Amino acid sequence: MDDFSRSWTALRAAVAALPDEDFTRPSGCTGWLVRDLVCHLVIDAQDVLITLVTPADTEPTRDAVTYWDVAQTPPTGEDPLDALTVRLAAAYEEPRLLKFHLDDVGAAAGRAAELADPAARVGTQGEVLTAGDYLCAYVLEWTLHHLDLNAHLSHATDPPAEGLARSRAMLEKIAGTAFPASFSDEDALLIGTGRRAPDAAETRELGDLVARLPFALG
Repeated sequence: MDDFSRSWTALRAAVAALPDEDFTRPSGCTGWLVRDLVCHLVIDAQDVLITLVTPADTEPTRDAVTYWDVAQTPPTGEDPLDALTVRLAAAYEEPRLLKFHLDDVGAAAGRAAELADPAARVGTQGEVLTAGDYLCAYVLEWTLHHLDLNAHLSHATDPPAEGLARSRAMLEKIAGTAFPASFSDEDALLIGTGRRAPDAAETRELGDLVARLPFALG
């Protein structure tokens, strides 16, 4: 729960600090500008609010790791929902409006997470999780999108170290194996999810695991 709050607060602060011109730069999400990514974060915050007030009375069907569907093909930005996000982001016209909406809805999502009972069961996308597992899964979401935000920005702040470490641990559970110890948490996440290709030395260190990359999460 603390890692969720820490990661989410840091990501929102990073967005709030961006100058307007950065909103038209590319993000680390294929086909999305920074403004499109920020619009996606608004939608994510809404999803958190909706899920935390959607109680379930059946046994959990997923946990923080199995929450994720895994493909070997990273998103291309051509999915209808991805395209909708681009149109929604353009409708804001001014970065300050996107910042305001993210701050407003994002703060509410953060408060809802702090008030949530970790053992409570919640429903989302036809699945049931404990609130604690759901919020833990979102540490990975926030951390990856913080890296996406920074992809082409030299001055943006880094995700919290705790969130990077927890996200790497979750990705390694998804992969069923550890990434090389020489990889930083950031490099393990970027390479593991297909956000960048490994160089020759990294490919050698990955060994047989390289054939299974990337673990595209959705």
